[in-house]
Amino acid sequence: MLNEIKRKIAAGEDVTSEEALWCLTEGDLLAVGRLADDIRKQMHPEGCVSFVVDRNVNYTNVCESKCKFCAFYRDLGADDSYLLETPVILQKIQELVGQDGTQLLMQGGLHPGLKIDYFENLFREIKSRFPSVQNHSLSPAEVTHIAEVSGLSLPDTIARLKAAGLDSIPGGGAEILVDSVRAEISPKKIGWQGWAAVMLEAARQGMSTTATMMFGSRERHEDIVEHLMRVRDLQAKGGSFTAFIPWTYQPGNTELGGSTASGVEYLKVLALSRIVLRNVPNVQASWVTQGAKMAQVALFFGANDLGGTMLEENVVAAAGCRFRMSREEMIALIKGAGFTPVRRTTLYKELERY
Repeated sequence: MLNEIKRKIAAGEDVTSEEALWCLTEGDLLAVGRLADDIRKQMHPEGCVSFVVDRNVNYTNVCESKCKFCAFYRDLGADDSYLLETPVILQKIQELVGQDGTQLLMQGGLHPGLKIDYFENLFREIKSRFPSVQNHSLSPAEVTHIAEVSGLSLPDTIARLKAAGLDSIPGGGAEILVDSVRAEISPKKIGWQGWAAVMLEAARQGMSTTATMMFGSRERHEDIVEHLMRVRDLQAKGGSFTAFIPWTYQPGNTELGGSTASGVEYLKVLALSRIVLRNVPNVQASWVTQGAKMAQVALFFGANDLGGTMLEENVVAAAGCRFRMSREEMIALIKGAGFTPVRRTTLYKELERY
């Protein structure tokens, strides 16, 4: 099986679901890692590892979805629920710009009282004050929720958000794109086809997107493979995924509880992501959930990007996972692994080499 997979990779052919499952369940970790590293070298031969200076602004923690794996959400009216005032959001973005930041990632929850006019007003204000910042915000679940509470179609919702200043849509809320898993861990959230519909419509309207996967909760190996195949198929159907970001479930303070994937399992899934998703140009290592040292190792298992510096992050932190990394630490990490650090934009335009 390994030799056939090697042949396919050399020929630029896609691996099958069966071959991907073999890599995940029977393939030797280092052998699978070498396959992914070879693809990374083919796709990114300059030996660069990129990152973006960004900030997550979690505008509200009120969410009707109540996913069992989430420690961040609160019910409307809870003592510690919140909705950030617009001046507070703008001040956070001003701090981002003050540190040469170029990417804003605004995500919150499915707030029952926030219709599209709230986001249109906010995004227009952000774009008028900070035109150089890429508004890479919301998630397919949030976009779908905005459409529903506003009585709008999905295409109209995306078009209006784009006109107001939404530049691109991150792939949050994908978890595992298999509805049997979603029914167990996030039964009130949109199904995998709902997630896909937002991403394909955003791409149709000329917006870039990313794709993610949260694994290590209740999924099977077959579900991980199915997720990867669905991302690959969506990209082939006209998707605009610039990157794929797999990360591990963080069980702390969650209703779902339990354990999560090991570091070895993380590296295997990361490597498999690079092997399967030949039509997605970038694969990110998740230092936010794995820490700096594992992220450094991940650069030899198919990853060519370290995502954002994240001046602020609250959702994963709510589960007790609080890895932080400054720009200087990220540059040192990349150099320490033998790569050239590159600061980039959301759309992977090079801004600076170090």
